[in-house]
Amino acid sequence: MSKFKNWKDVKKELNFTPEEIEEMELEKEIIKATIDARKKANMTQQELSEKSGIIQPSIAKIENFVRTPQYTTLMKMLYAMGYTLSVVPLEEKIKKENKETEVRQ
Repeated sequence: MSKFKNWKDVKKELNFTPEEIEEMELEKEIIKATIDARKKANMTQQELSEKSGIIQPSIAKIENFVRTPQYTTLMKMLYAMGYTLSVVPLEEKIKKENKETEVRQ
């Protein structure tokens, strides 16, 4: 038997609530969208740093899921790339995801 645990076992032991899992998934989606926005803007982390005033190591930690960005940090990063956040009803988000899944199939 291995002395190392797999992620499934660790996850069970952590005993996250469904709400906590959803919150983590949402954070992951936001960070991924921010990375995608930076890449679409054809910017390096250093260029984003210079334009947003957020130091590059902090951007790297956010993009590597080491640090959760504060709202103000996220807004500075997005604004520097020409983006903003939008609050969307959960029902609308689910409909959009379902449509995207249907298109892929």
